[in-house]
Amino acid sequence: MWIANGWNDYEVIDTSAGEKLERWGDYMLVRPDPQVIWNTDKKHFGWKKWNGHYHRSSKGGGEWEFRKLPEEWTINYKELTFNLKPFSFKHTGLFPEQAANWDWFSSLIKEAGREIKVLNLFAYTGGATVSAAKAGAKVTHVDAAKGMVAWAKENAASSGLADAPIRYLVDDCVKFVEREIRRGNKYDAIIMDPPSYGRGPKGEIWKIEESVFPFIKLTSQLLSDNPLFFLINSYTTGLQPAVLSYMLHTVLDPIHPGKIEADEIGLPVKSNGLVLPCGASGRWTAR
Repeated sequence: MWIANGWNDYEVIDTSAGEKLERWGDYMLVRPDPQVIWNTDKKHFGWKKWNGHYHRSSKGGGEWEFRKLPEEWTINYKELTFNLKPFSFKHTGLFPEQAANWDWFSSLIKEAGREIKVLNLFAYTGGATVSAAKAGAKVTHVDAAKGMVAWAKENAASSGLADAPIRYLVDDCVKFVEREIRRGNKYDAIIMDPPSYGRGPKGEIWKIEESVFPFIKLTSQLLSDNPLFFLINSYTTGLQPAVLSYMLHTVLDPIHPGKIEADEIGLPVKSNGLVLPCGASGRWTAR
């Protein structure tokens, strides 16, 4: 498992009964987590003295309850600063476990000895974008949600990257990739974090089980003649690391033989030293 253990401003304090207790800077949140199917004694005071608690509804969705939690605040990861705010369906605008990937590809970018053009698809609030830019890459950030792209710009500015070579695009990722292929544009590295389900601008349905493999094949056409890495993340139950590895082998090996790895990503839990699984990632790197 790839573990995001470099945080100072974030930690999973404890887990029990379908929930996790987290510290985000100076504030503690309780949020649901479908992986937490065990029950333990909730001894930490944070289980009762939380600042925000997302209550899951039996009818689907849920709602936040707050106690002395600001509308927005920031936390740091190494040289990066991220803006946080609780919003729909339990999220805060950041997935801390992805720091395991940020560290991995940042090292590759720094050690490349050349300018690296990175394409970040389904880029959300830009955790990967600002990490790649801080490492020295030229980044194209694509997400279909205007609000998420604006949030990514805020994270870049907070991290001292307001003038970094980042191109922000509010666009459907599939349509954008198709246009980039027609334009003949190429990238040295590709990051994608596709959703489990979504709809395109004309009502096209995205179901990851049906759509992700054709999309990887499509996107592989944008790789340069000297690519550095390809990263795919998944939070979809059933898409195991071996599935990600198989897709990367099938698509990339015939055109760019390299090293392929896939594993779960996770966060250490302070109360017991165990690791909470938080999705999976597949990585391709040049040999």
